[in-house]
Amino acid sequence: MQIIESLETIAEQFVRQIFADQVPSAYYFHDLHHTLCVVDAVKEISSHYELTDDDRQVLLLAAWFHDTGYSRQYEDHETASVQIAGDFCRMRQVDEVIAEKVRACILATKMPQAPSSLVEEIICDADLYHLGTDKFDEESKLLRKELNTAFGKDISKKDWRKKNIAFLQQHSFFTDYARQHLAPVKARNLKELMDKDAGIKVVEPEVGEDLLPGEADTVFPAPEENLPKVKLKESKDKNRDVRTERGIATMFRIMSENHVNLSQMADSKANIMISVNTIVLSILVSVLLGKLQYYPQFIVPTIILAAVCLLAVIFAIMATRPNVNKGVFSEEDIRQKKVNLLFFGNFFKMELPDYEWAMKAMMNDSEYLYGSMIKDIYYLGKVLARKYHFLRISYSIFMFGLIIAVLSFGIAAFIR
Repeated sequence: MQIIESLETIAEQFVRQIFADQVPSAYYFHDLHHTLCVVDAVKEISSHYELTDDDRQVLLLAAWFHDTGYSRQYEDHETASVQIAGDFCRMRQVDEVIAEKVRACILATKMPQAPSSLVEEIICDADLYHLGTDKFDEESKLLRKELNTAFGKDISKKDWRKKNIAFLQQHSFFTDYARQHLAPVKARNLKELMDKDAGIKVVEPEVGEDLLPGEADTVFPAPEENLPKVKLKESKDKNRDVRTERGIATMFRIMSENHVNLSQMADSKANIMISVNTIVLSILVSVLLGKLQYYPQFIVPTIILAAVCLLAVIFAIMATRPNVNKGVFSEEDIRQKKVNLLFFGNFFKMELPDYEWAMKAMMNDSEYLYGSMIKDIYYLGKVLARKYHFLRISYSIFMFGLIIAVLSFGIAAFIR
């Protein structure tokens, strides 16, 4: 199981980089968030079946790579996804049987879906998991926005609703789990779409209140001439505010994930340096030092190599060395919005009631909340800069020092 998790972690980092660098930002639906949802859905559905470790590995790899083809082409993206997944499997020396199943799972998601095994059925249901959830309407709007923006289309809400009705009517989930847990919600989503298409009011919010972006003209209210004009304007303003809030939340989430991933990569690199150099130092101490009296010409090269390894380890440790603040704040700090409550180092010594009060005060003040999020991102960046600064020094010392040490050993052996 540890091998599977390790390979999944590598695949996750690989796919995140593809979406960050190569998938167009105008793909509002087929983005990293959709892939993360599919991965979670695969884990949820597969947990209800007795699968082998290999099959679980196949599903996770297929879930991560199934939409990476959008980095190359939109139409027939599954073929490009298969090529990217195949290159990754060859690079990581994944067993060919597993790699072939991954390719089959990705191709099975192509419309119309035609799975031929349980793992293919699971990935197909996971790919369309949102059809059977309360997020269907939101995800559907993102897909329409993607098509309209990325390809200059002008699909009206009415036409899009009819397309969704037709799609939901012909679609069926494959696994027993999805038919039991997702199909009922999908049927409810279909009924709501059909009621809207027939002109039946499905939701009852007061005009201008609690409407999602773009939803005002899909509720089918009273004739337009009877609508309060001021409230319609309020509805548009509120829709714009909701859209802005979502964009800001998405931005902060993506930035935080990227910073955390970069921090994990820095820690991994530091651990490699510490492990390699401590092994070399232990060999020097246990083997070579006892024989220097017989080979005095190797004293200087040994000292050089030991110094190089020691310095590399020191800077690698400095890169991972934690730095924690005092862990307390005052009521005045909260009122003046000085302390960032999103970082544990600022509150770990506080009592729960004090921290709870401070958090509620921050959540009720959007300016303070966004300011804290900005500070959190900023200081994460400062920590990352420090980590990578010390890592660069450590790697430079190791690279150039190792060259000098090897040359000195060669010169000492030659002039013996």
